[in-house]
Parts: sequence; structure tokens; C-alpha cells
Amino acid sequence: MPLLAAWRSRFRSGCLAVVPGYVVPGYVVPECVAPSAARNAGAEMLRPLVVMLLLANIAFFAWARGWLGAPPHHAEREPERLLAQVRPDVLTVLPPGTATAAVQEARAAALQCVEAGPFADAAINAAEAAIAPASLPDGSWARVDVAASAPRWLVFAGRYPEAALRKSREDDLRQLNLNFELLNAPPDLAPGLVLSRHTSRDEAQAWLNARSAMPLRGVRVLQLPAPPAAYRLRVARADPDQAERLKLLPPDALAGGFRPCAAKP
Repeated sequence: MPLLAAWRSRFRSGCLAVVPGYVVPGYVVPECVAPSAARNAGAEMLRPLVVMLLLANIAFFAWARGWLGAPPHHAEREPERLLAQVRPDVLTVLPPGTATAAVQEARAAALQCVEAGPFADAAINAAEAAIAPASLPDGSWARVDVAASAPRWLVFAGRYPEAALRKSREDDLRQLNLNFELLNAPPDLAPGLVLSRHTSRDEAQAWLNARSAMPLRGVRVLQLPAPPAAYRLRVARADPDQAERLKLLPPDALAGGFRPCAAKP
């Protein structure tokens, strides 16, 4: 029985040549005689491959560093590229937080106030319908009552129906370094000279009192008659895309189209 067990063990392992105490004449299995020799042969075959891979990695590293000539991306580091830059001094690399704030400031600076009008009572509804194709967000535009917001209190000099008298008065105001504008309406005040416009009587009187030391003969505070109802359509903070869409609207339906606001809202 021990002999049979030994033969079975050798048969399973693929060795029939060597059994303790028994030898099959003329039959030699290399794995049974010298198993370490087969392993050594495999190692000898892998050694040149490992050496070749190591040398290839060393050569690639040297080539990529430029030790063996110009690498493929060398052109991106050519000084000529730097010399070809256009106004590099205007570019600034900002940290993330500062960059975000700068972008927001740039977007805010790009916003502009535009308006169309004035429109009479009978035309304002048609004008509002005409801006619908611009697809403005709700609340981004408003109807502004021009008559209510117009400054109606004047610091006024006149009236001067004679041109020579008016010119003499204009020369006096220029010598005092005071700006003025010619008033051509209403008829009972024109032609006259407006030195300042205000939204209240107190403001106009304060302006005149602050210049009490000046020889302002015939200058007084008065209120213009209420103008007829008039409205403007105003987009106080239009971004560049919205402003471009508003420009494409038919100007005939919008009293000449949208223009920069005459005064800040």
C-alpha cells in the first residue's frame, strides 16, 4: 500500500521518473529531476525584457526633459511666443474670490439705462405692446410719468422780448460764471433765461439765496404751468443683450426708439 500511494502522488504531480526505491529505466522527467532549473530558465528569459523596459523609461525621461533634443511641446515654451503677445500688461491673474467680485463689477458696469418716449396718454398703451417682442423680464421696465417728475420750479430772469436787452443780460451772467438756458415757452415767459431748475420752491429759493451777494437783478423763482401728460418707457438696468434687442424694435412705434436715459433713474 505505501508503494501504491507513492505512485499515485507522483502521477498527480506529473512525475513518474523518481519514486523512492524504484526507478523506471530510460525515462526522465525534467520537472522531477530538477524543478529549480525550469524556474531559472524562465527568469533568464524575463531579465532582458526588464532591462529593455528600464532603458526605454530612462530614454523617454531624458527625451521629455530635452536632454536628447527638443521635445514635442518645446514650441509652447519658445520665447518668441511671449514676444508675440498683444498688450500682456492689461491682463491680471486674480485669486478666485477677487475674480468673482471683479466679474460682478464688470457685469454691473455693463448695465445701462435706456428709455423711449415721451408718449401721450393715447399712445402709451400701443408703445408698451410694441416692446413685447424684446421679451424683457417682469419688473425690468417701467412707465415713467415725465410730467410728474419734471422740475417745474425755475430760477428765472426775463422776459426779454428785445434781442439787444437779452444779449446784454446774457453777457452779465457769463461774467458771473453762471450757466443759463433760453426758455422759449410758454409765451408769457418767453423769451427768458433759466438759471436753474428744481423740483420744489424751497430748493429753487435756496439756490437763489446762496448767490445773494451777486448782482442778480430781475431774477426770481417761479413755477412753470403743468405740462400735458407724457410718459416714457424706461429700462433702468438693461444688460448688453437686452439693449441690443430693444434697438431692433421698430422706432416708429416707439417715438424714435430706445436711447440712453436723459437723467439717472
